[in-house]
Amino acid sequence: MEIREVEPDEYNAAGAVTALAYRDYAQDRTGWWDDYLDRIEDVAGRAARTLVLVARDGGAILGTVTLETDHRIEPDRDPLPPGDAEIRMLGVDPAAQGRGIGRALMLACEDAARARGRRRSVLHTNEDMAAARHLYEDLGYAREADVVTPSGHVILRYAKTL
Repeated sequence: MEIREVEPDEYNAAGAVTALAYRDYAQDRTGWWDDYLDRIEDVAGRAARTLVLVARDGGAILGTVTLETDHRIEPDRDPLPPGDAEIRMLGVDPAAQGRGIGRALMLACEDAARARGRRRSVLHTNEDMAAARHLYEDLGYAREADVVTPSGHVILRYAKTL
């Protein structure tokens, strides 16, 4: 398996894999999840502002992840605190899950964050993403204060000192 920065001719395939990984979580949800799936699929839009990594094996993209360091995906969000990097939109093709791809992408993000002088990695997830939460905790991420959106949705925040 190879992990590297996404290339422009891979944007569509990488976006499709990421959206596929999140599609099950969108079941029975409306509103913001539809918008979020569109954003997840837009690799070209975020690759111009952030680092997007892909995991490839045998020519196929099996997973992706986005790392914010100097810029945010959404330009209207507050900048990251100095020294922080934020891992976003980790997704592995459901047919390839359980092979260590998510772990490898996470570790690659941590390496990239360190190389950019970051001392802490943060991420957000949802309560129903149990496998992801297990991975984060296994990698040494600890829960911080939850984020509650204006609609009342609770987002779990994790952080790790690098």
